[in-house]
Formats: sequence, C-alpha cells, structure tokens
Amino acid sequence: MLLFVLLLILLTVAVVHWRAAARERQAETDYPPSGQFIEVDGTRIHLRVEGTGPDLVLIHGANGSIRDFTFDLMGRLTDRYRVIMVDRPGLGWSSRAGESYTGVLNTWAEPPAVQARVLQKALDQVGVTRPIVLGHSYGGAVALAWALERPEDTAALVLLGAASNPWPGRLGPLYQINSSRIGSAVVIPLIAAFAPASRIEETVASIFKPQATPEGYLDHFGPEMTLRRPTLRANAQQVNSLRPHVVEMATQYPDLTLPVEILHGTEDTIVPLRVHSEPLAQLLPNATLTRMEGVGHMPHHADPDAVEAAIDRAATRAGLR
Repeated sequence: MLLFVLLLILLTVAVVHWRAAARERQAETDYPPSGQFIEVDGTRIHLRVEGTGPDLVLIHGANGSIRDFTFDLMGRLTDRYRVIMVDRPGLGWSSRAGESYTGVLNTWAEPPAVQARVLQKALDQVGVTRPIVLGHSYGGAVALAWALERPEDTAALVLLGAASNPWPGRLGPLYQINSSRIGSAVVIPLIAAFAPASRIEETVASIFKPQATPEGYLDHFGPEMTLRRPTLRANAQQVNSLRPHVVEMATQYPDLTLPVEILHGTEDTIVPLRVHSEPLAQLLPNATLTRMEGVGHMPHHADPDAVEAAIDRAATRAGLR
C-alpha cells in the first residue's frame, strides 16, 4: 500500500511538471525575445533599444516585462528619446542576478540595489549615459535604487505608482507561500501547470482597475510568460522581500537632488498613493507629485499623455531638452 501511494505521488509530480514545462515552452514560442542579450558577470539581461535622443530607461513592475512598455508607451517616445527597455533580473527573458538566487529551494531575492547595479552594468555596454530613468510599481523602487547608486550619472527620475516607502501590515499570503521553499517546490508548479485562462484575465483586470484592460493588451503582453516556474519564484521572492529594502532606502531619499516627476493614481489600491508617493514627495527635495484623479495602478495605460508630459518635463528640468 505504501509503495502504491509513493508511486501515485511520483506520478502526480511528474504530470504536474510535464504540464508546466509544456505550457512554458508554448509561452516562450509565442513570446520570443524582442531585443538583445547582454551578459553581466554571468547574468543574462534582455533589453531593447529604440529611437534617438537623450537616453530614457524604462523599468517594469512586478510580474512585468519589456512588453508592458512596447504595447503603447514606447512608440510615443522614440521620436525624441533613445528608449532602453529592460527585463528586470528573473523576469521576462532576463536571468536571475547570480547563482545564489536560483533553484527550487532558494529563498533569496535580489534587492533593488542589486538589480539596479546589474542593469546599470548591462546598459553601460550599450553606451547609456546620464539617463532619465522611469520605473513603474516595483520598478520604481529599482529606479530609486539606480539613482542612489549613481546620483551624478542619473539625469532625472519618472516614477509611476512606485513602491517607494514601507507599508503597514503584510502582503497577501500567496506571496509569503510562494517565496518559501515549500511554496516554491509545491504550489508554484501547480500554478504553472493549471492556472486557467479565466483566472489570468481576472488577475490582469484587477491590476488595471478601475480602468479596463486595454483591448489587445493580453495578446501583446503574454501573461503566460509570468506563469513560468522560475519567473513565479523570482517575482514572489522579490516582492515579498521588498519592504526592508525600502525602509533603508527611504532614509537616503533626501540626498537625491535630481529632478523627480512622480505620477500616482488616486484609485491605486495595489500601491496606495498615501502610503508611497505622498510621503516620497516630502522626502525628495526636487520632486513634483501629480495626483492622477480616478486612475488605478497602470497610469501609463490609463493616461499615457500625462506620462509623456512628465517625461518631457523631467528632460527639460534636467537640461536635456
């Protein structure tokens, strides 16, 4: 009887991983790399460069990739900026930032400063100098870390719904479970193997609320790429470990004197305005906060004109235009 149970467990595990692997292969076939790869100390960073003009770096948020920006925003900017979009370590087509962050039993996550340094070294190789750095959501924390790492070589920041300050309480239980060893080994393969399309659509819709998911966004973005097992692990670990890093970073924000444009939706329930951008604007000596009335967590989709205008203001304030 015991042998039968063990065989059944092994068969179940094999089926789960077979199905997860099949879905991952299909996702990678449907959404291949759209840019180039740069090697940084053994880490492979995927980036895409388009346009001409002052350098503008775009850093996506949690569960994101370059594709979030290529849906619409990139095309609005390439006539006057050299736009450099990057997949953060462990997401999109970029690998984790070193072997210490890989593996099913790993629970370590790359802090924003580590991600910023890896991306900076990658972008050094394509000649990026004194860029405007735009970060959305979790990418906002990485953008702030970028400026803290290289304050003299960062022209300006544009922060969209940025996770920048410590928040009360804990994140949802799924982040805690999936960033643990048990969650990594058991729960994540089940999600990768069996997450239904309806649940994916609901999750994306909740990120855009109160706005609707833009028509064609799901087909362009490819949420199936975020359901790959290594990507799910990287995202859960990075998000779940973020809070102590922003606690430390917040003590350094007053040292950042560069121009900063902050845009945040008043209806953002994922990264609330009052917890993050309002205190951030008080800490940064040269920041302008734009409260986007009625906008949720995706301001670059809800009101791309306002985001364009903020980027242009940042360029002007930095002396790049």
